[in-house]
Amino acid sequence: MSLPHRAARQDGDLVLGDDFVAPEAIVEKEMQARRNRRGLLSLNRSPLTRKIIFFNLIALNFLVVGVLMLSTSQDNLLVERRNALVAEAELIADVVEAQLPDVASPLQRGGAPDVTRTLDGLDLRSGVALFVLDVDAQVIATTQGAGLSQTAPLAEPGSTVIVDSLSWVWGKLAAPFQPEPAALPSVAERAVALGDNALTGSTVVSGGGTTDGGTVFTVATPIEQNGRVLGVVALSSAAGEVDQQQREELERVLQMFLIATLMSIGLSLVLASTIANPLSDLAAAAELGRARDDKKAAGGRIRIPDLTARPDEISRLSGALRGMVSALYDRIDSNEQFAADVAHEIKNPLASLRSAVGSLRMVKKEEHREKLLDVIDHDVRRLDRLVSDISNASRLDSELVKEEQEAFDLMKMMGNLSEYLGQQAGEDGIDFITDLPKEPIEMMGLEARLAQVFVNLITNAISFCEEGDAIRVWARQRDSRVLIVVEDTGPGIPEQALTKVFKRFYSERPENQFGNNSGLGLAISKQIVEAHGGVIWAENIRPTDADPMSEPLGARFVVGLPI
Repeated sequence: MSLPHRAARQDGDLVLGDDFVAPEAIVEKEMQARRNRRGLLSLNRSPLTRKIIFFNLIALNFLVVGVLMLSTSQDNLLVERRNALVAEAELIADVVEAQLPDVASPLQRGGAPDVTRTLDGLDLRSGVALFVLDVDAQVIATTQGAGLSQTAPLAEPGSTVIVDSLSWVWGKLAAPFQPEPAALPSVAERAVALGDNALTGSTVVSGGGTTDGGTVFTVATPIEQNGRVLGVVALSSAAGEVDQQQREELERVLQMFLIATLMSIGLSLVLASTIANPLSDLAAAAELGRARDDKKAAGGRIRIPDLTARPDEISRLSGALRGMVSALYDRIDSNEQFAADVAHEIKNPLASLRSAVGSLRMVKKEEHREKLLDVIDHDVRRLDRLVSDISNASRLDSELVKEEQEAFDLMKMMGNLSEYLGQQAGEDGIDFITDLPKEPIEMMGLEARLAQVFVNLITNAISFCEEGDAIRVWARQRDSRVLIVVEDTGPGIPEQALTKVFKRFYSERPENQFGNNSGLGLAISKQIVEAHGGVIWAENIRPTDADPMSEPLGARFVVGLPI
């Protein structure tokens, strides 16, 4: 993906739908066809999408249930309506008391004052019933707001769509388990029963149910003069008034819940598309090349969609999969190249052996037979050495991964190697010089494998040196790295070979050493050093940097390792 494309994609951190996916030009045809067939409804086939929607709705339902359970509005409405009804009843009682004559006498039908005329002058809310009782709890006057008769059942409150629908469903489900409703008293019967209690001189409030499950309040307050109870004012609230207000509030909560549910599902689908769809693409891309014998499987290499521009973990997953697939194909290519190189290297001594064996059958002179036997012996030893080195090289990758790294003193290891290999160099008349720090340098790694690297470098230097030459091994610590250098005064490295010496099976040696090396030593050394996060390179020692074409004074191999 080009840098401009990345910059355009990273303007914000919000990822919607299939944003931050690879352009169509670099996506497999099967993958593109899969995207084209994908729609909103296809998300139903995604278990991850279902889980996201399910858990989001669970959280939302818990929230709504908690709001309904913790809501105090219902209790507040009941308290407010009760207090308002009490105040209204006491106010009406005060009006009646104001019209009483100076001489106190119990209220009676048709007596003074004319209670019926007083009640007719009151403006009551629709549905409110008012009763005036005498000291014997008998109704002497009554009036009511519009829409309610004295003996009729309480009026049904107004309906709301969602609440009515849920109530209807619940009623159908609960009907078989509910007993027959008991007969409820009329409004007048409630007022008479409560008025008898109010004759004691205190205001009495009572709440009761209606046939449809609603609530109605009845208040009875005494009519007094000079501390004497002359009658009772009983006031009943409009039927279903409080219930209707509660239903309307519940309707609003359920409407918000319905809107929140639709928004939650929609946002969950969008969220799922940003997670499930890319993951599905990644899985499908990996599955395209899984079964090569399947006619539906795509040929060629697996191409993982590039989602690395996304600002989330899917970007990391895409990058990791792409890197893993790339490393896998690099390893496959490397193995194929290695197999080809092995076949080529083995063919050379085999061809020589075949020629020598064929010639051995025809020669008659003993001296010729001895030469051919020497050639056969040399080629057999060369094949044996080649097969051993190839076996070690093929196991190296897995062993570098399996072996546990440990802390060790790098300078102690170099000192032991220098002491041992210095004796070998001295036997060949080669001066061996070491310049290693006296202080220990601790590092984490595979000590035996790194020792193999420096053994290869030092023995290579010995093989290229003659009597009177010198080899110098020195090390320097620089910040968080250590440089270890092996240099010699041998013939140096041909310029064209400086970039090839670390390739497998490449060898640049004198004719008298032909066949004595497999050409894998430096390649293995490079592999070990890079597995430790280090670098290795080769260069010639020049008498002056100003003349790079001057004859080299020797060769130098440098190994840099992190510590």
